[in-house]
Amino acid sequence: MFLTILFTFALLFSSSHALQQDFCVADLSLSDTPSGYPCKKPSTVTVDDFVFSGLRVAGNTSNLIKAAVNLAFVAQFPGFNGLGLSMGRLDLAVDGVIPLHTHPEGSEVIIVIEGTICAGFISASTNVAYFKTLNKGDIMVFPQGLLHFQFNLGKIPALAFVSLSSANPGIQTTGAALFANDLPTEVVAKVTFLDIAEVKKLKGILGGTN
Repeated sequence: MFLTILFTFALLFSSSHALQQDFCVADLSLSDTPSGYPCKKPSTVTVDDFVFSGLRVAGNTSNLIKAAVNLAFVAQFPGFNGLGLSMGRLDLAVDGVIPLHTHPEGSEVIIVIEGTICAGFISASTNVAYFKTLNKGDIMVFPQGLLHFQFNLGKIPALAFVSLSSANPGIQTTGAALFANDLPTEVVAKVTFLDIAEVKKLKGILGGTN
């Protein structure tokens, strides 16, 4: 009983201590930690630390995937530090694709602003795919860590915004992980069941070596 009471008071103390601090703007001059960046000194914080304008401008979609992703993670927007959220802007030209990728540290929700987007994710436990055509105003959620994708189904450019449940959710793109690495081609072919010629082609496209 005594240990239970002591533990309860410890939790109350830690919670009340956390509430004493209104915010923790990231000091990007210091190293990131598992709990986020250290805080800037309150005397150096300004209103600009809580405003980010990087999502107002469309990204350049003249690339292989015909899409652009502008991120507002903690590294771009230090005001997100410790708040458990981040954002991003997706611009997809006609036939634009956000390839299969994961966010190891956060779930994601997307809202379509313009155009028509097919979006979906794949369950890790059953390999069932959940995908749907999204129109203007539709939202969809992608649970943390699951492979998911978006692509433009329409005949006009599409625009969407995403919000994630971590200031630093991380991102790993499946194609880049497989073919933009320095693993020997023979190893990649072995573990993907692709032939060597196809692996070499994909490494050449995505910048892999060996």
